Amino acid sequence: MKSLLHPVFERRAAFSPWNSDEILRAELFSIERLEQHAASLAAAQQVVQRPRLRPSLHARLRDNETVLLAAYRAIAAATGEGRAISPAAEWLLDNYHLVEKQIREIRQDLPPSFYRLLPKLRDGPFEGYPRVLGVAWAFVAHTDSRFDPESLRCFVRAYQRVQPLTIGELWAVAITLRVVLVENLRRAAARIVSSRAARQGADALADRLLGVNGYTAEPDALLRRDTDRRSFPPAFTVQLLQRLRDQDPRVTPALHWLEELLAAQGTTADAIVRDEQQRQGASNVTVRNLITSMRLLSDVDWPEFFESVSLVDDLLRSGSDFAALDFPTRDLYRRAIERFARGSKLTELEIAAAALAAANEYDATGDGHGDCRRTDPGYYLIANGQPAFEATIGYRNPRFTWPGRFVLAAGVGNYLAAIAVVGCTALSLPLFVLNAWSTPGAHLVLLALLGLIPSLDVAIALVNRAVM
Repeated sequence: MKSLLHPVFERRAAFSPWNSDEILRAELFSIERLEQHAASLAAAQQVVQRPRLRPSLHARLRDNETVLLAAYRAIAAATGEGRAISPAAEWLLDNYHLVEKQIREIRQDLPPSFYRLLPKLRDGPFEGYPRVLGVAWAFVAHTDSRFDPESLRCFVRAYQRVQPLTIGELWAVAITLRVVLVENLRRAAARIVSSRAARQGADALADRLLGVNGYTAEPDALLRRDTDRRSFPPAFTVQLLQRLRDQDPRVTPALHWLEELLAAQGTTADAIVRDEQQRQGASNVTVRNLITSMRLLSDVDWPEFFESVSLVDDLLRSGSDFAALDFPTRDLYRRAIERFARGSKLTELEIAAAALAAANEYDATGDGHGDCRRTDPGYYLIANGQPAFEATIGYRNPRFTWPGRFVLAAGVGNYLAAIAVVGCTALSLPLFVLNAWSTPGAHLVLLALLGLIPSLDVAIALVNRAVM
């Protein structure tokens, strides 16, 4: 069985976005080209109802965290020894606390329950991963990791002109941007460490070849040790070339051997030095952009961004007084639309349109003396019009949502009563256990007073979760 499944898993691994260690950096696009690319990406990406099982983003995040921490410690050790470090390494060293913050926020904002609801891609390198991850990946790649809210706004809007994103996906844009930025920084950090190790290896070899820093000269050390090698890491080659240049070729035959090897590969010493300098310069810019973008992400008003790109919001604003509502109420409308879309065959936009149609139909047939609440889509989304609206859209109510529906139907008084019951239960259970252990009454009273507010917080969270 394992041998039969092996080619399947091999195929999936071959298309994994995590296979490459190359820094995520593609052609730099203008706003117009970004919008064109977003449209073509939307046309190409297709979601699937039952995606293939892939390792979660949290598994990759843990791996990235390990690599970044190791890189940070290696760079810190180098500076502690008085060694010079590159600008990219300095950016990472000085801002590692910001990287840790990004990782914490990803874990906090992308719980498994939310991750499961995000539409997954049917095929391509991101097969089985959230569609919005592919959107964020493309944006980061074609901006060289330089975040700009307006560019992102244009990119997301251009994507949705071809294929709408769900409400959950739009909320996940910020999270997946952080995921991709951390991924790219991991790749840059790994390159920093590997290049540094290669340069140190070249220095150690050069010391032997030249007989310096306590070594006895071994002019043929490279030839004797690496006769089977046909290539070296660019950082190693450049460092060795720089150490051996301006030396007597009779004393250092390795330089001539190295130049012949490069010629056989179709390049020259000057070309490989130039390419490595350009590569290092580009890495410095990318790491600077990554750190700056991570800082900017924390300053963005993401609720405002969400509402500026949400097609559901656009539709509700155009057909009702949705914009005049406060943000929590608008969010209640959106949550209801998400729930109805999950429990019916309609999309979120179709649910919003149906609620508007119901409100407009009542407004058109009324005589002006009816229930004015029925002229608002919220009446059908979150109020007494829900049951009839659910029947209209073919909504099938999941059995586990009955507590929330009961509380909503019972009104505010019973909503508060539900909070009180849950809060008292949460508070009384540990007190009951402590009382069974013969805890003094004064201690129980003190613990009850201290636990009152936390118990109410838990109760509010649980009841709200049931209601939503």
